[in-house]
Amino acid sequence: MKKRTKILWPFLLIFFSACLTPAEKKNNYLALRKKMVQEQIVARGIKNKKVIEAMLKAPRHEFIPEKYRKIYDPHGDHPVPIGEGQTISQPYIVALMTELLTEETRKTENARPDQVGGKRKKILEIGTGSGYQAAILAEIYPQVYTIEIIESLAKQAERTLKLLGYQKVKVKHGDGYLGWKEYAPFDGIIVTCAPDHIPEPLIEQLKERGRMVIPVGEYPNQTLYLVEKRAGQIIKKAVIPVLFVPMTGEEIRKQKK
Repeated sequence: MKKRTKILWPFLLIFFSACLTPAEKKNNYLALRKKMVQEQIVARGIKNKKVIEAMLKAPRHEFIPEKYRKIYDPHGDHPVPIGEGQTISQPYIVALMTELLTEETRKTENARPDQVGGKRKKILEIGTGSGYQAAILAEIYPQVYTIEIIESLAKQAERTLKLLGYQKVKVKHGDGYLGWKEYAPFDGIIVTCAPDHIPEPLIEQLKERGRMVIPVGEYPNQTLYLVEKRAGQIIKKAVIPVLFVPMTGEEIRKQKK
């Protein structure tokens, strides 16, 4: 009897969810986000208030295709498939990478996370995927640029972001290895796919005193690095072991030859 109940539970969850009104569904998702943030993010040491607020506000489930929402818990402590062999990152990793990017700003006295010394912050993301990380960044920073190499994902992410009100996020279909020279330099760069080395174009496009958060290494031996540019020099700090989809594209293939 217990086995049968366990097997039926996912189907019952889908059934009851389908019976909820739009308002009930909205409140239910908000409750699930609050639980996610408290148990997976705050409990693991994320302290930046702007990051926590962004994670509470951005509707994570909206960035996951409905067919995957029916199979995987959108707010679970794990990555979730979004199609094309790609995933939306684990909530904690999204929060950690965002906090690493904003840490210096948080420590600056009387500064907002989108300002340092009165200057507006401009952020580049490599690997748009579902658009979720871009949405989190857009909750904190006024200028967010994001690049996705898979055209179908780039188009879907752009549609989702605009539908949810993130009108100012600029989405580009292209090779992230090359960055986005047109809008460089950037105060911060987040890379959500793993190259086997830090791309030189991204280093060049990082502003002086800027920060880059990037996973580096061949799967499954990858490390998340915090990279800072100081007086033209690059300072790398290993943070934690991670598992990201590999960076792809013509430029990364050329570098491997």
